[in-house]
Amino acid sequence: MGQLEGRIAIITGAGDGIGAGMARRFAEEGAKVVIAELNCDTGKAMETELGAAGAFIETDASDKLAVEAMIEYAVRKWGRLDILINNAWGGGHVGRIENKSVDTMNHGLGVGFLGPFWAMQAAHKIMKPAGYGRIINICSLNGVNAHMGTAEYNTSKEALRAASRTAAREWAESGITCNVICPAAKSASFHSMMEKHPELLASTDAANPMGRIGDCYDDIAPVALFLASEESRYLTGNTLYVDGGSHINGANWVPDLDE
Repeated sequence: MGQLEGRIAIITGAGDGIGAGMARRFAEEGAKVVIAELNCDTGKAMETELGAAGAFIETDASDKLAVEAMIEYAVRKWGRLDILINNAWGGGHVGRIENKSVDTMNHGLGVGFLGPFWAMQAAHKIMKPAGYGRIINICSLNGVNAHMGTAEYNTSKEALRAASRTAAREWAESGITCNVICPAAKSASFHSMMEKHPELLASTDAANPMGRIGDCYDDIAPVALFLASEESRYLTGNTLYVDGGSHINGANWVPDLDE
């Protein structure tokens, strides 16, 4: 018996990176996983990999109707919803805050905050009558440490952290926990950022107290598994920094930015 035997989970952005690491780990522990992914190629590939434990649904995590359809799909497919992980991110633009456009900020808030917020609302309608739920929101040290160049990302993730704490307080009596992970992992977005800003690559591992940036499957997914399991039943409203200690003194994040 796995730790999540018989549980039904939704993971947004599960086609690669941290989302894929969590999907693999959850399936191994007995969960059925809805792979809510905008990229059909990676989403279908993950569905094939997980076999009977996986089900892909094309999902734009910034679209209210799409995230509501994602929740409905899980219930229609497997009868209920136990675990919701808001992980998806749709990319952004590295640049100074004075140069951020309205479109850039709206995109960041849509993917990083409003989409997860709508998903939480829709999941609550299923979880409250069941008296059980695990909500895990993937946020970021970028917002906690005010990393340069990523205002839309930082802002959306800190908004989601605040909403997570409020949800934890309001929904605790319904048996629903809501926690946050701020990870440091070599995800797809990490590799994309390093390609655009190679001047940061040499310093990222060295700046980490443990000397390395984490692995999506081996380092981040086990903590998500804990938060999704019965073992975390008395833990809610918390932020877990799964980052090798990067949050202790703040990460060295100084990209070259255009004036």
